[in-house]
Amino acid sequence: MKRRNFARRPGCSVEATLDLIDGKWKGVILYHLQSGTQRLELRRRMPGITQRMLTKQLRALEEDKLVIRKVYAEVPPRVEYCLSDLGESLKPVIDILKAWGESHQQRLSCAPAPAVVKKPKRAA
Repeated sequence: MKRRNFARRPGCSVEATLDLIDGKWKGVILYHLQSGTQRLELRRRMPGITQRMLTKQLRALEEDKLVIRKVYAEVPPRVEYCLSDLGESLKPVIDILKAWGESHQQRLSCAPAPAVVKKPKRAA
């Protein structure tokens, strides 16, 4: 993924950070990698993402040095992902985003729909 060069122009540090974790899935991937090295579990924990998108996002995070990809020379090949030191430094940011989301979940569009209670009909 092509990144903007913030060193050549005066850019906002928030803009630079968001440029690294932009999109729907990168923050979620970083959150799940906080619990340690992941392999197939990562895909299972995010049922809404396609394998193609997961691979694309992991490659972008690897390119940005937030994730380390380790390939084992086995048949079939085994690949594991973990946070780099730079990725680990984002833990407080991801944790704060999670806490904010939990405290505002009722207002967010991704919140579960409230249960609809049907009232029984009265006989006339």
